[in-house]
Amino acid sequence: MSIRVAIDIGGTFTDFVSLNEKTSEIIDEKAHTTPENFAEGVINALKKSGVDLKDVAYFVHGTTVVINAVTERKGAKTALVTTNGFRDVLEIGRANRPDMYNYFYKKPQPYVPRYLRFEVDERVNYQGEVLRAVREEEIIRIAQQLKAENVSAVAVCLLHSYTNPEHEKFVGSVLRREIPGVEVTLSSDLVKVWREYERTSTTVLNAYVQPAARKYLDTLQNEMEKMGLAIEPHAMQSNGGTATFARAKEIPISLIESGPVGGVIGANELGKIIGEDNIITFDIGGTTAKTSLISRGDVKVTTDYRLERTPLFAGYPVKSPVVDIIEIGNGGGSIAWIDDVGVLKVGPQSAGANPGPACYGLGGMEPTLTDATLITGRIDPDNFLGGEFKVSLELAKKAIQPIADHFGISVEEVALGVVKTATNNMLNVLKLISVRRGYDPREFSMVAMGGNGAVLSPFLGAELKIAKVIVPKLPSTFSAWGMLMTDLRQDFIQTQIMPVVGADFSKINSIYGEMEKEALDIFERQNIDSKDLVFVRTADLRYVGQEHTVKTPVRNGEITVEDLKYTRESFDQAHRQQYTFSMEYAPAEFVNFNLTVFGTVTKPQIKKIPPAGVLDNAIKGERPINFEEHGWLNCKVYDRTLLGPGHKIEGPAAVEEPKSVTILCPGQVLQVDEYGNLIIQTGVQIDG
Repeated sequence: MSIRVAIDIGGTFTDFVSLNEKTSEIIDEKAHTTPENFAEGVINALKKSGVDLKDVAYFVHGTTVVINAVTERKGAKTALVTTNGFRDVLEIGRANRPDMYNYFYKKPQPYVPRYLRFEVDERVNYQGEVLRAVREEEIIRIAQQLKAENVSAVAVCLLHSYTNPEHEKFVGSVLRREIPGVEVTLSSDLVKVWREYERTSTTVLNAYVQPAARKYLDTLQNEMEKMGLAIEPHAMQSNGGTATFARAKEIPISLIESGPVGGVIGANELGKIIGEDNIITFDIGGTTAKTSLISRGDVKVTTDYRLERTPLFAGYPVKSPVVDIIEIGNGGGSIAWIDDVGVLKVGPQSAGANPGPACYGLGGMEPTLTDATLITGRIDPDNFLGGEFKVSLELAKKAIQPIADHFGISVEEVALGVVKTATNNMLNVLKLISVRRGYDPREFSMVAMGGNGAVLSPFLGAELKIAKVIVPKLPSTFSAWGMLMTDLRQDFIQTQIMPVVGADFSKINSIYGEMEKEALDIFERQNIDSKDLVFVRTADLRYVGQEHTVKTPVRNGEITVEDLKYTRESFDQAHRQQYTFSMEYAPAEFVNFNLTVFGTVTKPQIKKIPPAGVLDNAIKGERPINFEEHGWLNCKVYDRTLLGPGHKIEGPAAVEEPKSVTILCPGQVLQVDEYGNLIIQTGVQIDG
């Protein structure tokens, strides 16, 4: 067995990438996503690839089943068991309305209705001391009520269980005994952090999606085993690592952003190979556009993720670690429409996989970004998905015609307006991940990925003053490729407020020791040898009196006075980077202690590509492309598969490959590097 396989489910397409480690052959395929049964789309992609699962040595999967279950409210009937007096914490939430002057604001609707929220007469204080013991007969009574209500999942989140989980574990054991078959999630198994609302929300969401995730992963694994898969499959987690299906079923909330993070990890690994450690990723798929920032080779991971957060909606907090990705509903399938005051908008509604954009000819009638891109000449209708899927320019024009009639302009002008509106939306999200966080885009390179990433990123890079845009090999399936470059990963966190000066060394060492022991147990169950584990410590620090914290590195081993001095200096430096100031004179304190453990796996070697023939041999022909202020320009079209190291192309031009196209703007220059990446100089001059 020498084949490694990754499959990523997107909103429109399901992407497949395999690598034969003996021959270095790479196969990438796309199959339509099947929202009614995601496993069907995965199996279709496997069959289309022709790969024999008997030969597969490693399998990793990025899935949207969790994010879809919560956003579409199609999870399990879930109950909450909590401490007496905290039944309504999900209703109360926090006073963090993003638009305080909106009279029509609506609070997030809890995933557990009030009649399914039960209180237990127990109490543990913030130091973990038991003030009132839990009684078994009370838990049995609650279990009977849960059984009568026919719930499928239960979330247990007791006050201060992050300091002492004894009561929670007892409640969980009684519930599992009394109502077997019902999924039980304990907050102390998930997130050992303070703040009751956030911890309860995370626990509830994990319970809510657990039955669906378990059923999906079991079904998919069974189907693949019938096809010959003989190894334990892995799932891509939101934290940028993988876990076995068995582990993923225990903590499915860790898969909430399973798919998009593969591209970020892939970009980071690619950056290590080609010497780029400051990267802004931009992934434009069929439904969304996603961006993340990598600074000095460090992928940003946050525990402040909020599901469905928008400028007008607070969203639902999830304290599970998630790679810091900003996402908007602008992709190839995003629908163009006119709002109530007559302004052209694009997204967030999408035509999705079914029926898809109008040009697909599958019944879609509404105009999309893909239809506009086709009309502007950026996409060749005869070469869409390598020519295996025909699209219709006439259907695209027919869909956009009503908007043209509304404004009294041509279809071509509307198509250009749709592209410009979408790119403005994307430019804003790129600024959110960079400029708004104190990073200068001029110090970064952009890695473009997704089916539409290479079409729009050269223009967006120039607008953002990024000098270099990198289009990797297989850009449309790059997220799946990135999954092949991913290690196993588990994150641990423990709240313990403690001053830096005068810190309790024995307590700190005990906390990290307990987390490391738990990590060893988890990885042992995943058959990962301890010698393959890498431990990374951090802590969340703040100045005394502050609300926010800053993640700060902590040295491994027994903590000493010198180690704390290093941590304090690192905190001041990180605070200055993030907030433009630091207060070295002010006392600081620990809030959370964090541990990230990587189970390293063998990664495929990226090989240099052989020299190619003369550049003219790669020219396929010419076609006109509309470049906004430049108008229609006749552009040479190149076949990427015939390009090799050192080949140089000046814009305007198009570089086509079976599942994507790169559009080179006027004045830009593209060179092919020794690994086959397209390196685009956007024409931006960087001072110094």
